[in-house]
Amino acid sequence: MSITPEEKARLMTEFAIKEGDTGSPEVQVAILSSRIATLTEHFKTHKKDNHGRRGLLKMVATRRKLLDYARAKDEARYQDLIKRLGLRR
Repeated sequence: MSITPEEKARLMTEFAIKEGDTGSPEVQVAILSSRIATLTEHFKTHKKDNHGRRGLLKMVATRRKLLDYARAKDEARYQDLIKRLGLRR
């Protein structure tokens, strides 16, 4: 399951640090979070899709690594990112 190109473009403009930013950790985490949310909804109806579940776990691990990187580089940007995405409670 993937997100639409329009949704991806919206996330890139919303979380970009500067104009044309597509590779910053903020943008990557936002796109991964959207894909994870889409797959989570998919698994509510397709409980036996174990191959897709493996992809979901890989995405979650990648997002965790990017968040760890963002936290190590700049704690304030990390806190702002998780607040904007609503990842922690």
